[in-house]
Amino acid sequence: MKGVILAAGQGTRLRPVTLTMPKPLVPVANKALIVYAIDVLKEAGLQDIGIVVNDLKSPIVQQLGDGSQLDVRLEYIVQEQQLGLAHAIGLARDFVGDEAFCVFLGDNIFQDKMTSVLREFEASDANALISLREVNDPSRFGIAVLDNGRINKVIEKPKDPPSNLAIVGIYLFRRSIFKSIDEIPPSARNEYEITDAIQHLIDSGQDVRPYIIDGWWIDAGKPESILLGNQLVLGEIPYTPALEDPERIIGKSEVSHRVILGSGSQIIDSIVRGPVIIGDNVVVRNSYIGPYTSLGDNVLVENSEIESSIIMRDCKIRNIVGRIDASVIADGSELSAATHVPAVHCFILAENSKVQL
Repeated sequence: MKGVILAAGQGTRLRPVTLTMPKPLVPVANKALIVYAIDVLKEAGLQDIGIVVNDLKSPIVQQLGDGSQLDVRLEYIVQEQQLGLAHAIGLARDFVGDEAFCVFLGDNIFQDKMTSVLREFEASDANALISLREVNDPSRFGIAVLDNGRINKVIEKPKDPPSNLAIVGIYLFRRSIFKSIDEIPPSARNEYEITDAIQHLIDSGQDVRPYIIDGWWIDAGKPESILLGNQLVLGEIPYTPALEDPERIIGKSEVSHRVILGSGSQIIDSIVRGPVIIGDNVVVRNSYIGPYTSLGDNVLVENSEIESSIIMRDCKIRNIVGRIDASVIADGSELSAATHVPAVHCFILAENSKVQL
């Protein structure tokens, strides 16, 4: 069984961060979104993974390479035009061959790792298995209608939803899905919808089964959902005693439990309240780092307060008056204070941004 991760989208709802960084590389708890998908597939024993990208020059290709650092084998499939999920999946037919395969959206994070479902699908009688989740606003999603433990209807973003079971970002298919993709017409928005292909399977008499995921699910399309994902992942950090390393916890510093501190990083005359993850070679000086915050590698924070935020690698934050809260600050950004500042700041910044307040 093989894995296919869809990662060719433009991530427009997460701009300006995604103007220079593909959404699947946005870090949550200091790990790229797409790596969460790879980890789920790897844990279930899927070692051969195809990633659909919009160009072989994509930073995704440059960062992940052949997958050897993640103990998987990666191949890349180019989707030059974004014509829908079904179109993207159809491009993977040569990669998957005759094997069953799992499709994973590269910007989704699940608490449920689906390990047993992924491992058992190939030997099952099901032709497809679609992951579902109850939601409060089903009109925003493709939804599924069930009958006697089978899916008998799927609808893309219905105005009057007959069900509250949203189709979420994991699909299990056999090669028959490619025939269905070939036979469906484009939708009104000129895209080939995966819901149409699934409905074609159902109408052809194929056994399409549901799987109701357990726990939380994040479709990390907007800054607020990225921040929520960061909070949920950090919230699962197990208890660890407060750090007491005099070479890394220096001066009048207080570091609580559930704080992960990377190699070469120092906390100097500062307070850190977990859950927090801090990358390698980070310096926090005379500052406060509050719960649910991620600091990437090579970050410098001086005379500032940060809480419930994602600060990506190589950022420098100095002398900010008032607390930085619920913010996403991308690689290489620099923030420094001037005068006439407000009490609270909220930033959504693209790579290499520089802000002086």
